[in-house]
Amino acid sequence: MPTALTIPAAHYAAVRDLAIFDGTGARPQFLVDGEKLKVLVAALEPGQRIPAHPETLAVYYFLEGDGVMTVNDETIPVAAGAAIIAPAGATRGMEAASQLVFLAAKAGN
Repeated sequence: MPTALTIPAAHYAAVRDLAIFDGTGARPQFLVDGEKLKVLVAALEPGQRIPAHPETLAVYYFLEGDGVMTVNDETIPVAAGAAIIAPAGATRGMEAASQLVFLAAKAGN
């Protein structure tokens, strides 16, 4: 039988406010940093990017701004309210056109 995730209860009234804009790139702020699940909020300044890289299953939800996200060979415009599901092993990256804030939930290894 699989073991249950043990994550303490938490409440974030304004997740967007946890995002840190940094001239050097994304600085993820982890809401959950577990072995089987990671949930983070991150921010990019206009023109900043996260290079394409393969990763585990992840769901991205965009809280603010706009830009593009690439999953494998597909480039998808994103804006506040958009959600992207990137399957396990898919290559993904993004670039901000304006200040971009997103929430990501990723399966552990």
